[in-house]
Amino acid sequence: MSEIGKQIKGVVKMNDNSRKLEEITTRIEPVFEGKIISLQIEHVELPNGQTSTREVVKHPGAVAVLALRHGKMLAVEQYRKAMSRTLVEIPAGKLDPGEEPIDAAARELEEETGFRTDTLTYLHAFYTSPGFADEIIHLYATDRLVEGEVKPDEDEFLELLELTLEEAKQMIALGRIRDAKTIMAVYAWERYEREGSFAL
Repeated sequence: MSEIGKQIKGVVKMNDNSRKLEEITTRIEPVFEGKIISLQIEHVELPNGQTSTREVVKHPGAVAVLALRHGKMLAVEQYRKAMSRTLVEIPAGKLDPGEEPIDAAARELEEETGFRTDTLTYLHAFYTSPGFADEIIHLYATDRLVEGEVKPDEDEFLELLELTLEEAKQMIALGRIRDAKTIMAVYAWERYEREGSFAL
């Protein structure tokens, strides 16, 4: 886990009733090991002393980048098999083993859009599906871009888009943008335009 992820988990543990509500894992059953995710069943002891099981998806973590160029947001449209449809999303991807989030963000930005940056502002980190997965996405922003080289994965087919804020909001309304990271990025951008700050 990245240092940022550790810090976030630490803050949550200090500030809520984690110890009171904690579920103690007594046994782990590996179920599936894939290229990106793994699935395990955790046998747990509940706060009331009873026992249960939890199906947990393990994920290495990911990054996403709100990249602005000449007042427009860089986005990619790609087919998402899990949804059986295309979605418009900001550049994003998983962390490689041992990779720092900020390095992954710069790498994914260039691979998917062909633009490079040496200036990334950290916005936030958030869990995508805490009910069953530990995936955490680190969201960055930049408006300092230079042309690089598009280098998508061999099995990745993307169409690059440049959207105005109004176009991005319209895509949210129409359901072409439906993922949390991109919706969060659009609203961070809107706040930046209104208040001069990316703070969420």
